[in-house]
Amino acid sequence: MSTMRDFIISRVRNKVLNLLFDNPQQMLYVRELTRASGEEINAVRRELEHLDKKGIVIKEKRGNRLYYQVNPAYDYYEDILSMVAKSIGIGLAIRDNRKNLGKIKFAMISGKYAKNKTRDKGEVDLLIVGNIDLDNINVLIKKEEKRRETEINYTVMTQDEFIFRKDRRDPFLLNILSGSRIMIIGDEEGLVDKTAPEII
Repeated sequence: MSTMRDFIISRVRNKVLNLLFDNPQQMLYVRELTRASGEEINAVRRELEHLDKKGIVIKEKRGNRLYYQVNPAYDYYEDILSMVAKSIGIGLAIRDNRKNLGKIKFAMISGKYAKNKTRDKGEVDLLIVGNIDLDNINVLIKKEEKRRETEINYTVMTQDEFIFRKDRRDPFLLNILSGSRIMIIGDEEGLVDKTAPEII
């Protein structure tokens, strides 16, 4: 299975990036990152200094603590966010359990969900298209809801239903597709293309 370690060799850097990008809205101080990563504090500090120099994170001193947060102005912010969303949480769970979930054509999470932003009631966090085992996907959703301590609003459609709704410009589906998203399975062009091939 592909992970960020395929091209980011540093184990500690991977852990720090995953922790910070898992909740880009939150500021974490060094000891929080150290405890959550299970790494030595000096190794975590070195990685944070590197990420700060490169502009990937921003820091803020509060009392005697130094807090770090993802820098949304960093040129590759969205790219790293996308990679992290596929490497941890529900993105990783779907990829790791793909064979047990049925035949997935598309799986996407909303940009707001990935950024852990407040979502309006009724906004869809996760869309899955295909012939899906609902019991198995529900187990993964419950685990992720417990991990993130928030409810996940998800929608599952067969490919026929997805195409039918898209062709008829169904407001519910168009609202999902009009927002920012991160593709977990399938490509974005295929998601919006009317001539997307059938599930194999």
